Amino acid sequence: MRLELRDLAFGYPEHPVGRDVNLTVEPGEVLCLLGPNGCGKTTLFKTMLGLLRAQGGEVLLDGQPLNQFTRAEVAQRIAYVPQAQTSPFPYIALDLVLMGRVAHRGVFAGPTQEDRELAMAALDELGIGDLAHRDVTRLSGGQRQLVIIARAVAQAAPLMVMDEPTASLDFGNQVVVLSDVKRLAARGVGVVLSTHQPDQAFAVADRVCLMRDGRIVAMGPPVETLTSERLEDVYGVAVSIERTRSGQIVCAPRYG
Repeated sequence: MRLELRDLAFGYPEHPVGRDVNLTVEPGEVLCLLGPNGCGKTTLFKTMLGLLRAQGGEVLLDGQPLNQFTRAEVAQRIAYVPQAQTSPFPYIALDLVLMGRVAHRGVFAGPTQEDRELAMAALDELGIGDLAHRDVTRLSGGQRQLVIIARAVAQAAPLMVMDEPTASLDFGNQVVVLSDVKRLAARGVGVVLSTHQPDQAFAVADRVCLMRDGRIVAMGPPVETLTSERLEDVYGVAVSIERTRSGQIVCAPRYG
């Protein structure tokens, strides 16, 4: 499924955030959004999902305007991983992941055996199958975030939008999530994710979208788009970009 933003303006009533956004996400592609806090990434994501009404332009799914789909139809097409959040209810992890299957079964339909198998497979894919019957309110913030990602995986949508999915995770679990992003893309899922770490974009993205003040300032392959000059201009700090002997590209600030 192809996601397209065409001349999109977005924001809140009486508070515009961004405009003139044009981008596409193709099946099996990973698009990474980077930009400083407050540049509009989360608001853009909410507009992509139809949670906020576009203030101009349009969001298209396979050429069809997003506002022509019902909420259930959108959920069947786009899975969403919000920023790290807490759960006020003591769900067990497996039940929370099963909520990702609601788009396919209806709100009042009970989960099938297939739903349970898909939910458990999603937990196992992220290495947290042992948490399946744990109370999510008693999990660490990082563990809860992995459960939320598993819920989106179990949703089995052809597109996934991930808002800073690794922000609350330790180094090892960041690797787990980024590896899963690559697996999803290999299965044909289009992934849009935001991050504050250019290294992650170099590691998993096919294309990068660099944002500032609600607008796209550069977009393209990571090695062409994330230059020291552009990152310094957007973030206001000097950075060095180097390639290691193994071929990995790393980005580090220059202190002093």
